[in-house]
Amino acid sequence: MRRTLSLLPALLGLLLLAPGCTTLQEIANLRNVEFDLDRVGNGLVAGVDLDRLMQTQRVGVADGARITAAALRGEVPLEFTLFVGADNPDGNPVAQLIEMDWTLFLDGTETVSGVYNDVTALTPGQRTLLPVNIELDLVRFFGNNAGDLIDLIGDLAGDGSQPTVLRLEAQPTIRTSIGPIRYPGTISVEFPVGEQAM
Repeated sequence: MRRTLSLLPALLGLLLLAPGCTTLQEIANLRNVEFDLDRVGNGLVAGVDLDRLMQTQRVGVADGARITAAALRGEVPLEFTLFVGADNPDGNPVAQLIEMDWTLFLDGTETVSGVYNDVTALTPGQRTLLPVNIELDLVRFFGNNAGDLIDLIGDLAGDGSQPTVLRLEAQPTIRTSIGPIRYPGTISVEFPVGEQAM
């Protein structure tokens, strides 16, 4: 899913501050930058290769035993890279994304937050991928019931009745000629994991 960012509230406030029409146009063009969740990769859950589970679309007996053992220890770490796609249309200036605050929701449950702070050029007419590295403990947010956790991981792998929905709420900050501009509000983009392999 894609969301086009609206900068109207910020633009109105900047009308009194911006030194000229060129700067205003530069900022206004940013409203056309579109963000979505491109894919998930580099997944690992309790030492089990989540990418492999996604390819086979099942949690086998050995993997289930490993996840169960981790749940009994009270910690089931999940880590992966969420690739956020950014499309800056032709005709826009190059936009420099300098950071992006984010919060991850897993099946509607708010989990971890962080900041993507790699300076990235959003080139007009090109798709740019922002790799957001995420780590969380599933026990902290979903309890330590091994059966429930295996069901959740099965949904991630595509072995369940429905895919797990990852939702990222983010607030990018862009460098402009008058300094950093933080987008008003947040963008919200979703990705149903389990419908396709990582």
